[in-house]
Amino acid sequence: MGCSGSSRAKGDETIKKIRKPKPWKHTEPITRVQLNKMRDEFWDTAPHYGGREEIWDALRAAAEADLSLAQAIVDSAGVIVQTPDLTICYDERGAKYELPKYVLSEPTNMIRDS
Repeated sequence: MGCSGSSRAKGDETIKKIRKPKPWKHTEPITRVQLNKMRDEFWDTAPHYGGREEIWDALRAAAEADLSLAQAIVDSAGVIVQTPDLTICYDERGAKYELPKYVLSEPTNMIRDS
């Protein structure tokens, strides 16, 4: 007795496993160079709109890492992941960090260099 429900008691539902965003399309087909330029511009400007620089740095590292490493990065930075694809996160102070899909994954209509 007393064992029932113990698996839920660990608070597993609060930890969201990070995953890539669902497939998405850019408004027009873009190249790897254009995608990288958009990403660099986002990461350069995002910290100016609020939030802490070290959290932005951790989110960028997580966005550019594979999923298991990304999970370790956000966990160690104390990032609260609201959506599993990292599009909405918070820090411990409650500051919100919104990441566009294009920094997290490639569009389905990406132009592959031949």
